[in-house]
Amino acid sequence: MKLAFSRPTSTIEEQEILFKHYQAVGYDGLQLKHSQYAPYIGSPEIFLEAWGNPKGVASALIAGGSLDEENQQHLRKLFTFAEKAGSEIIVFCHSLPRKGVTADDIRAYAGILSELGKEAGQKGVKLSLHQHYDNPVMYKEDIDVFFSSVKDDAVGLTVDTAHLVKSGITDVADIIHTFHSVIDNFHLKDFADGDWKVLGKGDIDFQPILQAIRDIGYNGWISADEESGDGIIEGLQECYRFMVEGLG
Repeated sequence: MKLAFSRPTSTIEEQEILFKHYQAVGYDGLQLKHSQYAPYIGSPEIFLEAWGNPKGVASALIAGGSLDEENQQHLRKLFTFAEKAGSEIIVFCHSLPRKGVTADDIRAYAGILSELGKEAGQKGVKLSLHQHYDNPVMYKEDIDVFFSSVKDDAVGLTVDTAHLVKSGITDVADIIHTFHSVIDNFHLKDFADGDWKVLGKGDIDFQPILQAIRDIGYNGWISADEESGDGIIEGLQECYRFMVEGLG
């Protein structure tokens, strides 16, 4: 397994702290929020010049939006950036409200993302759909419909523990066992009282989740997705310790 960290930053100074410390704590990479790479999408060489090229600095890029033609073109530009920056995964959050979405809609989205996933694959990048609260693929049955319609294994699944729980899915281990064949990324995040929490400080019982990850023999990326608002260094350290101790 490869351990990553993801966290929003609001200033360049915060981004510098994140980029300079993740390896020292022990992480294999970062999964970058949109604002952390967006200024460089058209100029990956400037990104590498500005931030250096430490191993895993952009192991995954988190993106969002609709699947209209404009955003599809944006994703294609992102595939090119990812290829140059050494990113392995594009994590896509389909930013469309779940209400009113039908099974046929989800099948259509699977078709579009399958074609985009094939294009990403040509550049050595994997496209992964992020299960997300109030997005089209939100519930277990949505995941089933979507991946039954994905073509040529062109899209993987990012499992987000807190978004599953917020969506009303309390048996996260069941999701992991059921969809293990398509999971290519994990976002571990805690949740309590309607807010994201540092790992281990919320209400989610991670023991069966971490056991399920071990059970399926998973050896890909697992990222702490730290959006609690706590300090950067503290979050890096606490999440790393939680994952290492929990995953053995």
